Order: sequence, then C-alpha cells, then structure tokens
Amino acid sequence: MDWWRMIHILSMIWLGAGLGATYPLILKAWATKDVRYQMYCLVEAANNETRILLPGAMATGITGFFWGVSREYNFATDGWLAALTLLYVFFYFVCLPLLGFGLRRARLASLIAYKKGEETAELRAILDDRVPIVFSTLLVLSVPLLAWLAIFKPF
Repeated sequence: MDWWRMIHILSMIWLGAGLGATYPLILKAWATKDVRYQMYCLVEAANNETRILLPGAMATGITGFFWGVSREYNFATDGWLAALTLLYVFFYFVCLPLLGFGLRRARLASLIAYKKGEETAELRAILDDRVPIVFSTLLVLSVPLLAWLAIFKPF
C-alpha cells in the first residue's frame, strides 16, 4: 500500500468522525422540544462541523487528489474519476457550506430562544425549514456513494 492511499484512508476516517460527531446532534436537536437541549445540540453540532467535519472533508479531497495523481489516473479516460470528482465538488462545496450556514443560523436562534426562556417564532421557523437536516443527510448518504465509485470503478 502506498503512502498516499494510507493518508487518504486516514483522512476519510477523519471525515467519518466529523459526520458522526455532527449528524446525530442535528437529529437530536430537531427531535426535542426542550429549548435548552436544542441549544446544546445545535451549539455542539456547529462546533463539530467547523472543528472536525470541515477539516476532514478538506483533507479527504486533497489526499484523494494527490493519490490519484500518484497513481496516474486520468479524468478523460477514467469516467468514474470524473464522476467522483463532480460528486465530491457538489457534496463538499455546495452541501457542506449550506449545512454550515443553516447550522449557524439555527444555533443563533436557539441561543436567543434560550436567553428568552421560551421557543421564539424565529427558532420555530428555522426548525420547520430543516436545512441542516437535509444537507447533513445528503452528506451522510454521499459517503457510501463516493466509496462505491472509488472502489468498484464502474465506468
């Protein structure tokens, strides 16, 4: 096994740890009616997203690129690599920033609601919007899809 492959596998574990540290907290925040617990979950999820998930996603992309270069893969002849790259760009340059934006917005609304001691109309509107749930679910579902493309190289 070459060095780039080992480093890439470690960065994928880092990405998985970031998703595992963020996604359950988002689901818990939406499942509860307790404003204090929602605030805790959303603050922790936002912190985990910026501290673990974002660096793991960046490391996965960078190490995957350098591993592909070291193996001399070609975008023109390896269709699976082009598809993998386009999906990575969509998931981690579109979905991940939208998740972060929605999560920070929900965190701020939950902090305001906690300070007031009751659920505010703004927090209810944000929780009904479900932006962090949708994009975090897309990110969690992207991992098996991207892994399938990289492992089986279907085209």
